[in-house]
Amino acid sequence: MSHTDQSRQAPVLHLEDVTRVHGQGAAEVQALRGVDLKVHPGEFVAVMGPSGSGKSTLLTLAGGLDTPTTGQVLVEGVALGTLTRKKLAQVRRRSVGYVFQDYNLIPALTAAENISLPRELDGLSARAARREALAALEELGIPELADRFPDDMSGGQQQRVAIARALIGDRRLVLADEPTGALDSTTGEAVLAVLRARCDAGAAAMMVTHEARHAAWADRVVFLRDGRMVDESVSQDAASLLVSAAANSKQGDE
Repeated sequence: MSHTDQSRQAPVLHLEDVTRVHGQGAAEVQALRGVDLKVHPGEFVAVMGPSGSGKSTLLTLAGGLDTPTTGQVLVEGVALGTLTRKKLAQVRRRSVGYVFQDYNLIPALTAAENISLPRELDGLSARAARREALAALEELGIPELADRFPDDMSGGQQQRVAIARALIGDRRLVLADEPTGALDSTTGEAVLAVLRARCDAGAAAMMVTHEARHAAWADRVVFLRDGRMVDESVSQDAASLLVSAAANSKQGDE
């Protein structure tokens, strides 16, 4: 599907003039400033920018883990700020898959149990949830980890289990914060291929990355600086992205 075709559809995610301020008075920090961003079905968006530019804040707001100071966040047309805590938790379980930088696996649960937990909380039987979890592990190329506990896994294995958990069920929106950070280059490319395939099947994804070669998997690259969207480009190939990213980085250093 072309970028033009995607943009004609209702967005899965819409951040509408979103600002996020942390702290007060002298300690006040504007993490995001008037960000307006739509991510459509089938679209894979990469978010790049210097450290402290607001990339992770953007993801936490998109996933309903934090609330904007002004503006609103809509997932599949529903304004997250209008939901009760219970309804918001349901949206996060059913519609949003989130890959955290620090994995957030529960140590007392096996890989399969960690992955199936959101589905069981949503009322799926333990047997059906496990079946979905095993399929997700297979998709990530790690079926042998099903009954292993997080402490018995490497960082890269934990990262792939966390990604499997984000992809289980019919998640319409996948949010990933440096999802390839703990992975070697071959495994990282394989994970990006899985995310790309999910988008090609109709999901929307937004990924924070500092690697232009990883951003090359995306349909569109959004650049943040000092909490503002300063540029966005439709991804053509890795080479043009590297040039664009380098130019943005250089401007940021000046």
